[in-house]
Amino acid sequence: MELFGSSGTRGVAGEQLTPAFVLDMARVTGAVWNGERVAVARDTRLTGPMFANAASAGLASAGVDVDRLGVLPTPGAQAYAREEGVPVVVITASHNPPEYNGVKLITDDGTEANVGQLERIESRYLGDPTPPRQWSETGCERFVEGVSRRYVEGVLEAIDRERIEEAELTVALDPGHGAASRTSPELLRELGCRVVTVNANVDGAFPGRDPEPIEANLSDLATLVRASDADVGIAHDGDGDRSIFVDETGTYVEGDAALAALASAELERGDASVAAVNVSQRLVDVCAERDVDLELTPIGSTYITTRIRELEAAGRSVPVAGEGNGGIYFPPYALARDGAYIAGRFLELLADRPATDVLAPFDGYRNVRRKLTYGSDREREAMLSAIERATAGEDAERTTIDGIRLDYGDAWVLARPSGTEPIVRVYAEGRERERAAELADRLVGVAENARAEV
Repeated sequence: MELFGSSGTRGVAGEQLTPAFVLDMARVTGAVWNGERVAVARDTRLTGPMFANAASAGLASAGVDVDRLGVLPTPGAQAYAREEGVPVVVITASHNPPEYNGVKLITDDGTEANVGQLERIESRYLGDPTPPRQWSETGCERFVEGVSRRYVEGVLEAIDRERIEEAELTVALDPGHGAASRTSPELLRELGCRVVTVNANVDGAFPGRDPEPIEANLSDLATLVRASDADVGIAHDGDGDRSIFVDETGTYVEGDAALAALASAELERGDASVAAVNVSQRLVDVCAERDVDLELTPIGSTYITTRIRELEAAGRSVPVAGEGNGGIYFPPYALARDGAYIAGRFLELLADRPATDVLAPFDGYRNVRRKLTYGSDREREAMLSAIERATAGEDAERTTIDGIRLDYGDAWVLARPSGTEPIVRVYAEGRERERAAELADRLVGVAENARAEV
């Protein structure tokens, strides 16, 4: 697809992503969906109001009435879609830097638009754009109040509230100035937690940290955990559909370890699970131990939800699925990544024992991540081609459903282009950090040399 990546379409505001593009895309989307109502929500980015207005105008010009939801976590927008039976256009760039924004499409059952749906919209946009309706046929907009509260109440109902309240947990929270700043502090306090916060004011410039909840961005949260004697630290991304944790010692928890811990508490013999091709051996081990089928997909929420749907349609139980970036699905709750619900389920695990004990069984691997930028498609292709040639004869199990993954038995490495940024990402994992770093750095060196020669 030219316009849509692994999670909608994103770009630097005013450059790759313009109000005119969003307006036209929304008009085409409204025509393809062919319904009477569509909602529009956004995260906290400074360009959010501009693009939300453009989306609303585009939908109205297609004859669609628009529900304006304002600032709302993406899972809150998905909950609104499920409850109201209307699709939602979400203006968000999720974890991308502040200068980015994007468009994510949610269908009327609350799930992200799948590849086939996105291809139909893209084909219409590129091939036969939809003209605006006559003035008398245009849609109207209304501003909907109380949507954030409805979302919080829905999450509260789905979590073992009594179990968490009895544990009397102290939680350090870093919503990263994003949309969850409006909802997660309230939610955690109503779960009976003592809550201390950092970066919890809504600010689309993201002054405290970048929206991506990676270890390098969470030093303030780690400090707050130690200073407040918190039981856990919780961090969200810009649109609140992911949760990453810091344990009670102030140590960053790999998202793969949290996923494995939650999966271990949920999966039973005969179940299935779904993960992206950068899956950690931690989850592989859990699935093998429980005799659970683990299905791999390309990286991106659209691919994971599509495969979950297929498995469920075939009568398979998929209690938990997701990626090691904090985006975890609990399909019996919702076919959506929900950072607040993920946090609540992790707090349930802490009711009886500290985070370090919960995570100890999944601490046997070390992860290394690298990223390389490129300035043109030629550089990108040169980097990927060089990696392909350099790894062609490797004595390793090779997977190519998304980039190139090589499994060596004691460690693995994956190189793939990002679906949302001009970046080639390299992931590696091993029982020893040195081994993982060796594998990652080798591919980084190959790619850097190729880029320099373009």
